[in-house]
Amino acid sequence: MKLLFFGDVVGKGGREALKLAVPELRRKFNAQFVIVNGENSAAGAGLSGSCLRELSLVADVITGGDHVWDQKGFETEVREFPNFIRPANLSKLQPGKQWGVFRNPAGGEVAVISLLGKVFMRDSAYCPFETVEHIVEHELPPTAKTIVVDFHAEATSEKITLGYYLDGRVTAVVGTHTHVQTSDAQLLPKGTAYLTDLGMTGPYVSSIGRDLKPVTKKFVTGIPARFEVATGPCVLEGAVVEFDPATKKAISIETVRVRE
Repeated sequence: MKLLFFGDVVGKGGREALKLAVPELRRKFNAQFVIVNGENSAAGAGLSGSCLRELSLVADVITGGDHVWDQKGFETEVREFPNFIRPANLSKLQPGKQWGVFRNPAGGEVAVISLLGKVFMRDSAYCPFETVEHIVEHELPPTAKTIVVDFHAEATSEKITLGYYLDGRVTAVVGTHTHVQTSDAQLLPKGTAYLTDLGMTGPYVSSIGRDLKPVTKKFVTGIPARFEVATGPCVLEGAVVEFDPATKKAISIETVRVRE
């Protein structure tokens, strides 16, 4: 079986690109399950109920990241969306599911775990290694043979290390957050599919999704500026993972990129 996982959705353009491209990509790859990181889908920072409803038209599961609570009121809205997974290594007092097990329409179950990195990220996150260890070994039901981890992190070293740490125990470890797709899609020695970063779904004539003018001004002058989401043609980036639903093993992983 195959699943598709798409990188950080940025703003309205990213949401529209996703809705346009995913149905065709499902058919092209014969993918039965779709996961999307919706981290920047609401005006480029965070999520909202309306954005989740829009993304759910084409995605089975949506994951978050370090901007999960940026939009006012989302901490209340999140309770309405059982298909949304927020980072598991944030405080248990925060609302939302830390992980979830979902029915694969083609048969079996898919477990999805979201994690935040610690290096160059928010200090409020707990250790991702300790958190995922407990979830995988003590919380997931034995029926969940397919396990996908979204590691929303900045440092490539932290991402790669987590991939090897979980090798053979989960189906896939894919990174998000940097908005730049990496070229290291691979099967690790014990059968886990790995990619350091899926990339971005959003406007590609931009600075990782933001309008170039204020970003350039900030870099040149050092004066803070408001970074609006860029407009124009979009790119959709992610990966397709083929896996054996009877085991935790992946068969292959390859990157996906579609430009308008």
